[in-house]
Amino acid sequence: MKVPTINLQDEDANGRLVQALRDTGFAVITNHGIPASVFEDCYKSWAGFFEHPTYKNRFMFKKETQSGYFPMKSEKAKGATVADIKEFYHYFGNNPTIADQLPPLPLNLRRVTSEAFISLEALSVKLLNAVERATPVGINKCDRQWADAVTGCWNTLYRILHYPPLGKDVERGAVRAAAHEDINFLTLLPAATQPGLEVQDNDGVWHKVEVGAGNPIIVNVGDMLAEATGGYYKSTTHRVVNPSGEESNVSRYSMPLFLHANPNTVLSERHTAGSYLTERLKELGLI
Repeated sequence: MKVPTINLQDEDANGRLVQALRDTGFAVITNHGIPASVFEDCYKSWAGFFEHPTYKNRFMFKKETQSGYFPMKSEKAKGATVADIKEFYHYFGNNPTIADQLPPLPLNLRRVTSEAFISLEALSVKLLNAVERATPVGINKCDRQWADAVTGCWNTLYRILHYPPLGKDVERGAVRAAAHEDINFLTLLPAATQPGLEVQDNDGVWHKVEVGAGNPIIVNVGDMLAEATGGYYKSTTHRVVNPSGEESNVSRYSMPLFLHANPNTVLSERHTAGSYLTERLKELGLI
């Protein structure tokens, strides 16, 4: 299974994007309008945060808000027996109330993170609109238009991830990110600093997600969109594998934006966005 790369300036870009999300749940987009410097600056600034052995602990997360710094072994994928090899920070750009409950981030981090969040959120809503327009009538089980469901949602999350170099004491069976599906509506992932992302096809075979030059962003369907369309769009299982050789001595940074729907959005007869999110966070051990 090859995840297609789509130039958003091409005339048939929207149609190809929709087909990719139907076929694989994933796409790589280029010429999306966000300057590469937005992500480069963000990666550089957050690398300094994670490399500090004690400073980051000032920003320890709160279970009530899910905001802040999550140290190593904070998260296990659904069904996994060991925690992922990663630490991360949760930034909710639409919710100043949550931000006020933590010590303020340094000004340079606030600036670059806010810029990246705003850029990715706007692009994600634009892409979601294009997908909805191309979705056949009757497929959508949601109680509102998708743009209305996600706009201004306080749960939309920018997750800044650090996968550290692999030491000799890695727990047996532990990987950087075990096989999982995303919870949200749509995920936008600027190209990570190192490879490792893989997706699973219908036969259970794993495939590397190849990204080339041109400031690519990976787009994938989350469980909420799959739920709202009765599986018409595919929330594909994916993982981040452990590197080998010299690459195992190098940190990997990744910064996905998880576009969420407002909690009272009805996704289906089974779930609202709020009930679905709570269920999944409990499964992950985060609440």
